[in-house]
This record gives sequence, C-alpha cells and structure tokens, in this order.
Amino acid sequence: MHKILILLVALSLSGCATLTGMKDAVGDLLSDSDNSEPPAELTDYQFEVKPELVWDESDGDGTNELAVNLVPAIADDRIVVADIEGLIQARNLADGELLWEVETDLPITSGPVIDQDLLFVGTGKADVLALKVETGEAVWKRRVSSAVLALPVVAGDTLLIRTIDGKDLALNRNDGKQIWVLEHLDPALSIRGDGAPVVADDSVIIGYANGKLVAVNLSDGAYLWEKSVAIPKGRSEIERLTDINGTPVVRNDIIFVSSFNSGLSALTLIDGEVLWRNESISAVQGLSSDYSYLYLSDVSSDVWQLDQRNGASYWKQTDLHQRRLSMPAVYGDYVVVGDFEGYLHWLSVTDGRLLGRIEITDEPIVAQPVVVDDIVYVYATDGTVAAVRLVLF
Repeated sequence: MHKILILLVALSLSGCATLTGMKDAVGDLLSDSDNSEPPAELTDYQFEVKPELVWDESDGDGTNELAVNLVPAIADDRIVVADIEGLIQARNLADGELLWEVETDLPITSGPVIDQDLLFVGTGKADVLALKVETGEAVWKRRVSSAVLALPVVAGDTLLIRTIDGKDLALNRNDGKQIWVLEHLDPALSIRGDGAPVVADDSVIIGYANGKLVAVNLSDGAYLWEKSVAIPKGRSEIERLTDINGTPVVRNDIIFVSSFNSGLSALTLIDGEVLWRNESISAVQGLSSDYSYLYLSDVSSDVWQLDQRNGASYWKQTDLHQRRLSMPAVYGDYVVVGDFEGYLHWLSVTDGRLLGRIEITDEPIVAQPVVVDDIVYVYATDGTVAAVRLVLF
C-alpha cells in the first residue's frame, strides 16, 4: 500500500492529539523509501514552454515533514505564507520583498486564508486566529475542540471551521464568536483528510469520512439534505474506506466531489440528486475545474481531465506516476502540478502531454499552486515560496 495512504490512516487512528504525536505516529513514512510502486523517473523530452523563476524566498521551517495544510494565500499585491512553528510572512507579489512577519508561537496547521482586511489560520493546538492583512496584528483568537487541518472558509460575516474530531463550526468573522456547531462521528478507520466545506448560495456543502455529503443552512446549520455518494465495497476495512477528503467543487448549481475508493460524483445543489458517478478513479485530494472540465491527481499521481457533464475521461497523464503530485492548478492552456522532488510540471489542457518543468527546491510541493496574472506561486514543505512565469519558445 502506498505510504501516503498509510500515513493518513495512521493520523486518523492517532487522533492527531499533538504535533509531536502526529510525527511519532507515522515514523519515517515521509522519507523517500516506499514499499509500493516506485515513482516515475523524469525523462528528457521536447519542452514546448520554458518556466522561468521570477523570485524565491524562504519562510522559516515550512511544514517540518508533518501532514498539515499550509498554503500560499494571495490578495492584492501580497502573498502570505505560514510555517509549522508559527511564523507568518507577507511578501510583495512582484519581487518577494518581505513586507512584515509575525511570530505567533503557535503550531500553525491550516492556512492562511485571506478575506478582505483579515487573514485566518488554524493551529494544531485547537486555535483559530484572525490577523490584519496589512500588518499581521492579531485581531482575535478562538479556542475550538481540536486541531484544524481544513482551510477556513469565509462567507460574508461567517467563518467556517472544521476540526479533526468531526466538528463543523460557524464563527463570526469579525470577532470569532460561535454561531452554530455540527458534530459528526467519523468511522473508526478513516483517511485523515483536509477537505473544507464549500458555500454555494445560502448552503454549506460538507463531505464526511463515511462517504456522505450533506447540505446545511449557512445561517443556522440546519440540515437541508444528506446523500450517500461513496458506497463501501470489499471485505477488509481498508478496502471499505470511502472517505470524502477533498473540498467539493460547485459550478452552475452542480456539486462535484471526489472520494477514496468510490470515484467521482456529480449532484444537484438544490436537493443532492446524483446526476452521474465515475467509480474508476480513487482520490484523496480534491478537484480543480475550469468552464467545462474537472482535473485531479489520483492516488497513483496520474492526472485526469474529465467532462463535467457526465464524468467521462478525456485524457489521463501517467508520466508522473507515483510522484506524489499536488492538486492541479488550471489556467489558460495549462495544468500545473508540483511533485515530491520539488519540481513544477506544465501539462497541456488539450491532451495532458508534458510541456515543461522547473525545479524549485529539492523538497515536496504539496500545496496546490496558485495562479495570478499568469504567474504561478508555490509553497514547498521546506518553506520555499516562489514565483514562476512561462517563456514561450
């Protein structure tokens, strides 16, 4: 079994009580050894685009090899990143110049997420923090029930938080006061994911480890509907895992959701009616999308493009097999993914062929790249934050 799956199950069983416990629970599973298929070797090919490094800087310790959810957040003229030791930095988007940095002295495990004048992070010590985007000054701190791995989600004056003990909370964005809370009991064995809720109109869509998708009212958390979209199969507990780990995607009142072992599904937003299923794909990450297609990296790090209308596959890219890819980022004619050796790869939207690559660092790029004005911004697990642009031949 692939070590990432073992890692995620181990994190679930350990309960992630502390960051030290998280690391002890998985031993050396994040090392380069693997008892399953080896990652594909990179080979030479005719590059059609030339990625060029615009700037790169370092943000402290990065993730320190822990399975956390630290991502680059971009707003206006700045990019903000956080490390596992509590350092938060804001840098100029154009040249990487440091604008401010703050030591929170808390183990940040989720975020940051920017919404207008505030940014939000979650911690491994069950805190949610709000800080000013302009200065990094603390605005409020809220204690929740357990560690936060899912990214905070902002909808108007409501901040949605998921904790790893199965709670979904709605907090007031401005002061952190609780509005409502939902409690959900996860199965005894599950894959510890970092999928967040998604807000569409006045509904909050939430995926659970038991394969159920629910919709609740944004204002008070009242249930609107519940559907089983991932059906357990097989004899062993591992074979019957059906976790919905990635954040659902909503486009044109249709919800798209991926799951482990039970493929992809499309459901109507209004009542959760299942429109189609594609059970041939297993994923522990979420989906990316453009106007017509869905994109994902599956459990084997093969990249797929699928039709939103029926789930049919248009292409599957296998040249990066088992390279532990990030979620794809889609822009223009390109799909961009990071891998476990610190490379960024450009694929063609048309047919998935490899177009070009660049090495950013020698450590994994786990966080989904972020694209702004055709510049790709990445944050690697060693704390490297970088901006890359394409030069066409």
